[in-house]
Amino acid sequence: MDDISARAGITKRALYQHFPSKDDLITSALARSSEMAIDRMRSFARPERAEDLIDSFFGQLADWASKPKWSGAGFTRAVVELADLRGHPARAIARQHKAAVEQWIADALASARVPASSERAREIMLLMEGAIALMLIHGDRSYAEAAARAAKRLMVKTPKPLAASKHRR
Repeated sequence: MDDISARAGITKRALYQHFPSKDDLITSALARSSEMAIDRMRSFARPERAEDLIDSFFGQLADWASKPKWSGAGFTRAVVELADLRGHPARAIARQHKAAVEQWIADALASARVPASSERAREIMLLMEGAIALMLIHGDRSYAEAAARAAKRLMVKTPKPLAASKHRR
């Protein structure tokens, strides 16, 4: 909190008036970051063809990972850091954010007339998260390209849906 108040140019007391705890600050920052990211996604043009949508989505992911100070997906990193604190409010923000991204993908796929768009969106989320982790580990954006190729294969052959898991929330 000392570093944050110094960088913000306010006293630590003033910072605590806005955010009673570090957890409140983290939660608020993640909530604002989620709002901005979802607004940015909603502004993206949705190509009519699923293949073009996949290219655009994973292409932007690769571009994001090419930024000099890129350090992976903040929401995923936050949940990993808070893994032992299941009730932490930042985890709820991260869960809501990832659900909103998944819904955006499902809606975009439905607009492109992809069958079982919600199931394909879930699979694309898995490919995206894997690509992010591996790009961070290896510093190689070609993982986004590999994820895009795998996602396109999902669009060509629609697998039979699996039974819903009993462990699903």
